[in-house]
Amino acid sequence: MNRKKSKYRNIKINNKRYYFYKIIWQDILGDAGHATSKEFDAMRPAIKTTYGFIYNKNKKYLWTFNTYDEKEDEFTDRNVFPMGVVLNIEKIEI
Repeated sequence: MNRKKSKYRNIKINNKRYYFYKIIWQDILGDAGHATSKEFDAMRPAIKTTYGFIYNKNKKYLWTFNTYDEKEDEFTDRNVFPMGVVLNIEKIEI
């Protein structure tokens, strides 16, 4: 039986498959300087882009990692995003 190759970038660790994503999210924007009300009204959260593997996701949080050990169950460059700041999640094709 021929197995169809996934069109999405992924890795396999301990028999679990992790896919690679582009995640667009909002970050807090702060300023400690003086500003007019017009400048203050123009402030918006910073829009950030993160590329990484999704480790887990639920209604409240999104867990990601970027580095892993191919022989051990070990993850590095880890983040946990509150889902309220996530604007878009896009699976990356090969």
